[in-house]
Amino acid sequence: MPAPPEPALTEDEIVRRAVALRPVLLERQPETEQLTHYPKETHEDFLRAGFYRILQPRRYGGYEFGLPVFYRVVTETARGCPSTGWALSLTAAHVLQVATLFEEKAQDEIFGADGEFRAASTVVPVGVARPDGDGHVVLDGTWPYSSGAPYSTHYVGQTLRAPTTPGDPPGPPVLFVAPRSAWTVLDDWHGVLGLRGSGSNSIHLEQARIPSYLTREAFLLDLPVEGGSVGSELHGNPMYAGRAPSFFHGELAAIMIGIAYAAADEYARIVAARPLTLEPDRTRADLHDYQRHLGEALGTIHLAEAALRQTAEDWMEVCRRNVRGEAPFTTVEDNRLALTFLNAGRLAWDVLQGTLFRTAGSRHARDGERMQRYFRDAATYWTHVGPSMAEPLTRRVGCDRLGLPSDHIALIP
Repeated sequence: MPAPPEPALTEDEIVRRAVALRPVLLERQPETEQLTHYPKETHEDFLRAGFYRILQPRRYGGYEFGLPVFYRVVTETARGCPSTGWALSLTAAHVLQVATLFEEKAQDEIFGADGEFRAASTVVPVGVARPDGDGHVVLDGTWPYSSGAPYSTHYVGQTLRAPTTPGDPPGPPVLFVAPRSAWTVLDDWHGVLGLRGSGSNSIHLEQARIPSYLTREAFLLDLPVEGGSVGSELHGNPMYAGRAPSFFHGELAAIMIGIAYAAADEYARIVAARPLTLEPDRTRADLHDYQRHLGEALGTIHLAEAALRQTAEDWMEVCRRNVRGEAPFTTVEDNRLALTFLNAGRLAWDVLQGTLFRTAGSRHARDGERMQRYFRDAATYWTHVGPSMAEPLTRRVGCDRLGLPSDHIALIP
């Protein structure tokens, strides 16, 4: 089995590396948007820093750090470049579900001899998994919005089981892991408002044949983890028996909080550099209003980050109780954690668009300005937690508290 590249690497050190990379990512923002994905130099920085291996089991060359550390690295990365933080998170994260759900034989093959694993993913099923004899299936289709696809070694996708009888509807959802050799990246991530450098390309599988053991009849938004999982037993770590929706909401919140910090950094630079029209020896930083705007924004962002960190710890504890048999990781717990993560991200979004962007000045809404980029990126983040996610989630939490069934509330539109 592969060993971690740095067996003695600590949680504190990997966070320090993320902080140290922020200035570099800041300077690469324009290039990242132009390329539509972060440059090769950034990818190499991440490989050296170990960011892709944060959640990966030590058995397969990872560091097996917990959610709090992963989210801190994502926040610091997004503070340097939101698009880069988004792509890093959505490629380094899916190892958690793979290590949770797939049997040992599959994991041995997926992680291979070197432990290189980076996986883009989308949750909406596309096409069907057609049986192809001798323990294989064939996949065919195009999966859009696969953030981080350019540097992914694998694809974690959803499809449907092919009907057993012609004319019947497709069967239940099937989760699959396809190696890089099975798919191509389409050059179609253009013309978007924000997160222009996130590499959220479509990937295409054309009659791709993969072993059946690289598939599981499961849905990412409802993994079978109550009481433990294949992964928690294999790796001896309760983290690999957690539900995915709340984890995904935590990712989004970590990214949004990083963007808000980036906007606050830019706001401080802007007001300190802007002379007053009638008193050119003073700047806007000397005015109480701008001091207050920045202070209120930072206070809210700190609060959002505190909620993110505590809820990440809560998620880990729910996993531990689940595996110990004390309390299962139910959809009710998942809904509660997800809504807290969502509200942390909402706090950061509200202060970015309502205070920092609004009062920074219209000149900073121009193309090429960092404040404009942060607003575009944050607005694109907010579309991910709009009517299709936030409203159903709040309803589910309300139904949970009222003791009403919420199964009829769609997980995806």
